[in-house]
Amino acid sequence: MSDVKLFSYEEVAKHNTRKDLWMIISGKVYDITAFVDEHPGGEEVLIDEGAKDATGPFDDVGHSEDARELLEKYYVGDVDPASAPVATQSSTNTVSGSSAPQGNALRIIIPVLLILVWAYFRFFA
Repeated sequence: MSDVKLFSYEEVAKHNTRKDLWMIISGKVYDITAFVDEHPGGEEVLIDEGAKDATGPFDDVGHSEDARELLEKYYVGDVDPASAPVATQSSTNTVSGSSAPQGNALRIIIPVLLILVWAYFRFFA
């Protein structure tokens, strides 16, 4: 008899904040809460893909074997094959009170504004 704990998609979806974040990869459930600060790609991507099946995005990035081995440390069980995926609400607002898309926009807007100001003073002032 197997001692593997089974979790429904609905149960995984409840773990959707920076301080309590689970993720499904290849049918396995991982509690990645402790890894959020350590993730080389930043916390945003984990929070965006957390609380649901992130197999596609995980595989698309091309994680190394070391990254896959590191996952095992966070393993808590398997997805219940009788459950079905649920629609999850983005939890990016739980990062710091502002949504991630606004933060990404600022990373683009600020350098563009700086270039425009430089060009104005260089060519028109």
